[in-house]
Amino acid sequence: MCTEQRAYRPLAYLCLLALMISQPAHPGTWSHENGSITLPRPPERIVALNWAATEALLLLGVTPVGVADRDGYSAWVQAPELPGGIANVGTRVAPSLEAIAELKPDLIVTSAEMAPAAELLERIAPTYVISVYKEGSAPFTKAREMLTTLGEMLNLEHQAEAILTDIDQTLEEQRTRLAEAGMNQQPVALVNFLDDRHVRIYAHNGLYQTTLKALGLRNAWPHEGNYWGFSVVGLEAIAPYHDSRIVVISPTLPGLSDHLAGSPFWTYLPPVKRNQVYQIEPVWPFGGVYPVKRLAILLADALLQGGRNNVR
Repeated sequence: MCTEQRAYRPLAYLCLLALMISQPAHPGTWSHENGSITLPRPPERIVALNWAATEALLLLGVTPVGVADRDGYSAWVQAPELPGGIANVGTRVAPSLEAIAELKPDLIVTSAEMAPAAELLERIAPTYVISVYKEGSAPFTKAREMLTTLGEMLNLEHQAEAILTDIDQTLEEQRTRLAEAGMNQQPVALVNFLDDRHVRIYAHNGLYQTTLKALGLRNAWPHEGNYWGFSVVGLEAIAPYHDSRIVVISPTLPGLSDHLAGSPFWTYLPPVKRNQVYQIEPVWPFGGVYPVKRLAILLADALLQGGRNNVR
C-alpha cells in the first residue's frame, strides 16, 4: 500500500508510477545547446555535472553514477535526497575528466558553463547540454524542458509528466491554503544571509518567482537581478519596502542571530519590528523543477505558523 506525507509528498506520484509499464526502448535524437545527441538505447550510467541535472535524474527515479560537488548537494539542495555510494567527480566549475571517464558513462548532462570542456566530454560519452540559468532564460521553463527531455531519453516520459502534474497540483493547494487564511496580501522578500549586513535577495527573473506567482504572492523586491535571479544588497536596501515580510532561507552562519539582535540595520527594519521574519529550511535557488514545489510548501507553512523578530 502506498502512503503519502502531506507536507512534502515527494514520492506521491511514485504510487502511480509503480503501476505504469514502460514503453519499449527505441533510438532517438535530441537537439541541445551544442548541437544534437543520438542515443541507441536509454542510458544506464549517467554523470550529472550540476545539481539541477542531479535533481532531475533523482526525480525520475534514476541514480546517477557520478555527480559534481556531491557533498554540497546534501547541505544546500537536500531534496530529493541523494543516495549513498555515488561517485564525486569534482566541482561543478571544474569537474575531473579522469574521474568521469573512470565511471564509463553512457550519458553526461551538463550546461553551457562547461563549454570549454565540451569536446573533451564528448570524447568520453554523449553529452546533453542544457542551461537552466543563462542570460535571458526562463529558469522554470528550461528546467521543465530538461526534465521532459531526460524522461524521453530514459524512456520515462510518463514519470516526467506525473512529476510536473504533481508540482502543479501542489502549487494550487498551497495557494488555496494562503488565500483562505488571508495570508497572500502582503509582499514577501526572499533572502539568504551572506553576513550580518548583506543578503542575497531574489528577484522577478529567478526560479523562486515561479513559486511566488503561483501562490498569489507579490515579490517585495522590484528590481531585476542577475541571470541567476538575485542581487546582493545591504540590509538598508530592504528598509524602503515597509509592507514586506522577510523570509530567510537557511542555512545561516553560526552566531548570526546574536549579531543581528544588536544590529541597528536589522532591528530598524519594519518587518523585524512587526515580528514578520520567517525562516525556512534550505531550498536551492539554482535547481530544477523541484525547488518550486519545496519552496511553496515551506513558505506556506512558515507564513501560516507566524513570524518572529530574528533568525534562529
